Amino acid sequence: MNGRTRRQFIRDAAVLAAAGAAASGIGNVPAHAREPIERHQPPRLKLSCAAYSYRSYLTGEKPKMTLEDFVDACAAANFDGVELTGYYFPQPVADDYLHRIKRKCYLVGLDISGTGHRNNFCRPPGPERDKDIAWVKQWIDHAVILGAPFCRIYAGDVFEGQTYEDTLRWCVEAIQEVSEYGGTRGVMCGLETHGGITATGAQTMRIIEGVKSDWFGLNLDIANYHTPDPYADTALVAKYAITVHLKTEAHPAGKEKQPMDFQRVIDIMRGVNYRGYLTIEHEANEDPAEAVPRYAKLLRGMVG
Repeated sequence: MNGRTRRQFIRDAAVLAAAGAAASGIGNVPAHAREPIERHQPPRLKLSCAAYSYRSYLTGEKPKMTLEDFVDACAAANFDGVELTGYYFPQPVADDYLHRIKRKCYLVGLDISGTGHRNNFCRPPGPERDKDIAWVKQWIDHAVILGAPFCRIYAGDVFEGQTYEDTLRWCVEAIQEVSEYGGTRGVMCGLETHGGITATGAQTMRIIEGVKSDWFGLNLDIANYHTPDPYADTALVAKYAITVHLKTEAHPAGKEKQPMDFQRVIDIMRGVNYRGYLTIEHEANEDPAEAVPRYAKLLRGMVG
């Protein structure tokens, strides 16, 4: 570890130790933090790729790539797994298609590291929120068929006329319900840090503290923290991560986009004994067919 990285690691570790005092944004981190995910073994990092990385190939009137083609591309790039983003499944999603894509992944040696779709849990109780809860439960059912261990979920943002505290409570209630359902199906719910009421580490902690389920954790996306120091926000919540989205660029507040400091992220996750996937989610302008295999090779050399 070079001097610069060592200094950063020490600073990130200090953020973790002082989580209760590191609040930023709306609300404070509770004084009595929820117990983190217990991991007593040393860290173990694996590589996955989100289908979202190839969205330009998977969408449009005449897509250049099917989900099966994406799986082949990930196998060729030597990934360990694939995250099958729900946007790109043939609609309506049929069980026989889920069976076929599961078989495809197995035969090329790839885990299905997760799946998920869009939702918004920041609405007040009522038909619209009920619809989103039912939608997430449906994707949990899809995850069961796929053999995916987690289903990605979103929180959302404060709608006009709502208070932050009411919105937080409604969101926690919805996440609690889908996480309990996930527990009955053997699927974890992973809340993506995706702006809105998860825009900072402290805001994310408010949700973590509210949800009381062993089937809930974070889909930690570092690049979605557009704060002065996204790595500090990441360190604050890292011990609750069940999966990690790793973009190739970070966007700190008040600064231009910059290359993601992969080593710093890896050090943070190893510092909490994280055992799971780092999932590349390529959003930069470069053609994913060229960028993703290159980043996969780079990260393979860093994580082993």
